[in-house]
Amino acid sequence: MERNEPYDVAIDDSGPTHMANDTPIPQTVPSTSQVLRRFRVVFNAVRSHFQQVEKQVGLGGAQVWALNVIRDQPGIGVTGIAKAMDIHQSTASNLIKTLAQREMIRMAKSEDDRRNVQLHIQPAGLAVLGQVNGPFEGVLPMALSRLPPDALCRLDQDLSELIRLLKADEAAGGIPLAEL
Repeated sequence: MERNEPYDVAIDDSGPTHMANDTPIPQTVPSTSQVLRRFRVVFNAVRSHFQQVEKQVGLGGAQVWALNVIRDQPGIGVTGIAKAMDIHQSTASNLIKTLAQREMIRMAKSEDDRRNVQLHIQPAGLAVLGQVNGPFEGVLPMALSRLPPDALCRLDQDLSELIRLLKADEAAGGIPLAEL
């Protein structure tokens, strides 16, 4: 092993030079500034997308995503919305409440169980979705879905380690990015 002086990190030159997908393995460790810059690029892309959506239709990105889920799954309930969007049920309830107040969705009691509410999109909600180019769920979930499985696994492991080092509250994972 040799030392990479600017970073004071040992680099093993005896291992493979390419990853499974033929992507070269970097022989130098990037600076924290470079990695931080990449996080900024990702966050700015997400924020720009949601700002554009809100400017287009006057609704937040999470609300537009919820509208899309309701359109695609007529009769879905609040629990179904929470699961489909991978958010906390109280967050889903707040999204639904706003959409109902704006008359973009209709809430109806389930005939099977009057405690359950079924959600249906209204013409105003369809009109909003017609104005959005998508992706309705946001640019980051779309990009993540396009990553090869091995890259997604590495990213998940690396982000888990970063979360651990930050001592971050993982409950924040239930808040849509559009709401941050």
